[in-house]
Amino acid sequence: MSRFEGKTVVITGASRGIGAAIARRFASEGAAVLLSANEERVVDVAAELTQAGGKAAGMLVDVSRKAEIVALYDEAERLFGRVDISIQNAGVIRISKIEDLSEEEWNGVLQVNTTGVFLCCQEAIRRMRKHGQGGRLINTASGQARQGFIYTPHYAASKFGVMGITQSLAKEVAKEGITVNAFCPGIIDTDMWAYNDAAWGKLLGDYKPGELMAEWVRAIPAGRAGTGDDVAKVVTFLASDDAAYVTGQTINIDGGMFMS
Repeated sequence: MSRFEGKTVVITGASRGIGAAIARRFASEGAAVLLSANEERVVDVAAELTQAGGKAAGMLVDVSRKAEIVALYDEAERLFGRVDISIQNAGVIRISKIEDLSEEEWNGVLQVNTTGVFLCCQEAIRRMRKHGQGGRLINTASGQARQGFIYTPHYAASKFGVMGITQSLAKEVAKEGITVNAFCPGIIDTDMWAYNDAAWGKLLGDYKPGELMAEWVRAIPAGRAGTGDDVAKVVTFLASDDAAYVTGQTINIDGGMFMS
């Protein structure tokens, strides 16, 4: 497939998990991909895509820092000429009881998960307007944008915020041919969910590693955890011409955990 031949995609949080899976999918469909993350591993993922015949580069970026975001989109234009699609995927989670949750932890989670999404969308829209050919913005929310989970009020607030940003921006830029959508991944087999399993497992009972996640997965109608590729298939649809009339939406990718 080559749906994205000639398109440039910027992806944050692309060093592992969902972000890396999305990058692989876009590269396999012909896109030029600039991957970013706050760890060196992102350069290795980009090299893997290049070795497989794709067009890719990796860059260290802290999405809570506006100057670094501007530099990211500058680099996309320098390497590939333009920005067509921007995937705001960088995110962090911390799980703790309310009495142990510091203001620093609260602010840190919202700064990456919500402010980082806003800053990337702001800069991507500026580049898309400059080129005048529309574009696609796709934001990573969470099942916690549908229902807050225990011991994560800061994470839930950050992901509800992503959904609000998505709806507001969609209304602002729709007539310019720019769509803005989000997706809510459920339980996805990633490093983040290994952390979730361990941290929630300690607070919710005497769970051994893997037991809590397995218990939750059994309640999913689809009967399994999701994969990065499950997510990437939906994201590439939202980025495609087939989704030109889809905007302001937040789509669940969770095997039926939340049906709304």
